[in-house]
Amino acid sequence: MLGLLAAGSIFFPGIFLGSKQILEQLMGWSEADAVVISARLVSSLQAIMASSAGWTIVSSCRDVIEDRHWLADAYILFATPYFCYDLLAMFLCYWFRLRVKGHQEAGPDGGSVRAAVSGFLRREVLMVLHHVFMVAFCCPASLVWRRGRGDYFQGLLFLAELSTPSVCLGKVLIQFQKQDWLLHRINGAALLLSFFCCRVLLFPYLYYTYSRYSSIPLYRVPLVAPWQCNLGAALLWPLQLYWFSLICRGALRGTGGRRGDTEGDGGTLRGTGGR
Repeated sequence: MLGLLAAGSIFFPGIFLGSKQILEQLMGWSEADAVVISARLVSSLQAIMASSAGWTIVSSCRDVIEDRHWLADAYILFATPYFCYDLLAMFLCYWFRLRVKGHQEAGPDGGSVRAAVSGFLRREVLMVLHHVFMVAFCCPASLVWRRGRGDYFQGLLFLAELSTPSVCLGKVLIQFQKQDWLLHRINGAALLLSFFCCRVLLFPYLYYTYSRYSSIPLYRVPLVAPWQCNLGAALLWPLQLYWFSLICRGALRGTGGRRGDTEGDGGTLRGTGGR
């Protein structure tokens, strides 16, 4: 257990720092660009790993409640430090954006750092709360409270990360002002589809699957499901709906022929996870 936590605590920051050094020293990128791209790279890598683990678990479990797979607990332990790392990476991206724009908050003195932290928390309050909730609630709920049952459902939750690479690629294209590229349009369509299927439909599908397994009407599932499941769905699903509405709003702006400015489009994607 501690070994997996330690491995995750080293792996994700290590990939970030290694990528940052390569982009700066070998490719000559600015520190700001290297930080942002490295953060997107780690987020995409974690998403691919989580999705692969999720697919392996889902495809291996026939009984959605009783069947076990070692990856269900192992990957939770390994990935939990990622959410702590990601908060720091998101703050670094925010801080370097301020430095590029010449904002005073990005100064080296302690007061300016505190101002930058305060601005970051105001700007990214939903994402910060999401990450804190994942570590403080979802991790113990998955490892302890479910008592080794429902690995199939845990695998489905891992598959929610399938949309993250599209989010990250969209942010990178916007960062380099490539909104006119065909790749940006294709990625936007992939983001809409993957986010809708893997995040918006995810929670209704979890309840539907349990209703079929238990042979009870769908409306009765919340009455018999563990309170931890209902609480997690009640808090996480509205966030996915809100972020999906932001994605749809950005897509409508694009199809309407108006080219959004970098900050505006970035705000739309920013809400969907950086994660």
